[in-house]
Amino acid sequence: MPDAPNYFAFYGLPEAFLLDEGALKKKYYQLSRELHPDFHAQATPAEQAEALRLSTLNTDAYRTLADPDARMAYLLGQHGLLEEGSAQNQLPPDFLMEVMELNEQLMELEMEPDATATAQVAADVTALADTLDAGIQPVLAGYAQLPPDHRPAALAQIKTYYLKKRYLLRLRQQVATFAARS
Repeated sequence: MPDAPNYFAFYGLPEAFLLDEGALKKKYYQLSRELHPDFHAQATPAEQAEALRLSTLNTDAYRTLADPDARMAYLLGQHGLLEEGSAQNQLPPDFLMEVMELNEQLMELEMEPDATATAQVAADVTALADTLDAGIQPVLAGYAQLPPDHRPAALAQIKTYYLKKRYLLRLRQQVATFAARS
């Protein structure tokens, strides 16, 4: 994604997975006021077009950076780590083995709905997600302070976390579907 705008640079923020959300919101509102097309009504058509482009960029940047999951996907994408359909987006085999039993339980629930079993699978998925979240927090928190040569290893860990988290989200959606049926 080398041609994609750098939202961190646009806001003058360091590249980070955890941001000061108050500072982000303040910068967004400041730029919203400065760039709003109504304030450029008397400008030349070229200046109006540029104000509209920057206003749109401001909105896109804020929506992306304000949402932790979107921010993570954006940052990983900026480093070329989330190319769609890439073989490098494979989940680690140990994780797939870990969730195989959950997948089998979901298949059973599809055939024979059971509210108690559905609740247990939901609890198991939540516990797995909570463990995953707790394990990545130090990496996310420390990323901005890492020297550039240490960032690729952190990004690889975060990418694996992101892929696992997306997988668990799909499992949660299936559990919710089964819970609604029973």
